[in-house]
Amino acid sequence: MTPNTPLLMRFARPFLLGLVLLLLPFLLQSFGNAWVRMADNCLLYVILALGLNIVVGYAGLLDLGFVAFYAVGAYLFALLSSPQLTDNFEALAAAFPNGLHAAWWWVVPLAALLAALAGALLGAPTLKLRGDYLAIVTLGFGEIVRIFMNNLDQPYNLTNGPKGIGQIDGLKMGSLNLAKTTQWGPLEIHSVTLYYFVFLALALLAVVVGTRLQNSRLGRAWMAIREDEIAAKAMGLNTRNLKLLAFATAASFGGVAGALFAAFQGFVSPESFSLMESVMIVAMVVLGGIGHIPGVILGAVLLTALPEVLRYVSASLPALTGGRLDASILRQLLIALAIMGVMLWRPRGLWPAPEHGKAMANKGGANE
Repeated sequence: MTPNTPLLMRFARPFLLGLVLLLLPFLLQSFGNAWVRMADNCLLYVILALGLNIVVGYAGLLDLGFVAFYAVGAYLFALLSSPQLTDNFEALAAAFPNGLHAAWWWVVPLAALLAALAGALLGAPTLKLRGDYLAIVTLGFGEIVRIFMNNLDQPYNLTNGPKGIGQIDGLKMGSLNLAKTTQWGPLEIHSVTLYYFVFLALALLAVVVGTRLQNSRLGRAWMAIREDEIAAKAMGLNTRNLKLLAFATAASFGGVAGALFAAFQGFVSPESFSLMESVMIVAMVVLGGIGHIPGVILGAVLLTALPEVLRYVSASLPALTGGRLDASILRQLLIALAIMGVMLWRPRGLWPAPEHGKAMANKGGANE
């Protein structure tokens, strides 16, 4: 063993992890594009879960309407990158005869900014609310946004109502169109694989931002509010502005994920932003480990991949019951049982923050 061995071991793990992440889509592609698409969805939900972790994990504010910011980003990208506006508004059609095809590299930041503004608007009237009351208000906000998008097809057709918006442009990088299969020498790279690398880069950026926030003075201030808001206010922290900033920062993550989702799917509708989506994102944070970035990532990957894996399992089980159990209902039942089992077995999450676990252990020892 040489003196440089610990240093080599320190860099070996990130290098191996990066290599696995880069090769993963090509391995999954050999089993079919559906598995690569599942990996893409995992990365999108990682970004969403990391955003919600800022509000729930750092600031301790329960937000059940996080999917609203996801919808804001998706619809903004859809409106600026599809024929929806030019087909329904003559003035825009005259100004843009070739249609609105905004470049994604400025629409995505704009989606983050608009979602952050929506987050601040949500946070403003909820500053004095806590616990269940805050959860109910944020839940209502998420439903309001979904219903709003569902009814904005009259008197002016802005969102096309329940029919949704289609023909959304995919991401383009110069001459490379990520919505089309690309030939790279003897290797054929499908669209879902190209999107995987873009989503991976933005997910890694979200991890870096989340880690930096956690270790910053701002992150420590959020955690002080989470532990005891009255004590934090007594220490001179401006809890009002800090809460608003937490909502806005978290919402910007949702806006980015929503814009990427619209570009990836090529279609958005209000059904994609239901209450169940918000519940699942909260479950990802809680299941993985509140406030712990690796745990949140683990929870997001598991809860995104588990339904797809159980789809194959549940497909064969109805035959055993003579068709009395529907496969989709059985799949939801298996997911619920899995979540219940994990939370009973690991109440602080699959991968809780070490300091939280240590604090709970010390507390238990003191009580004994």
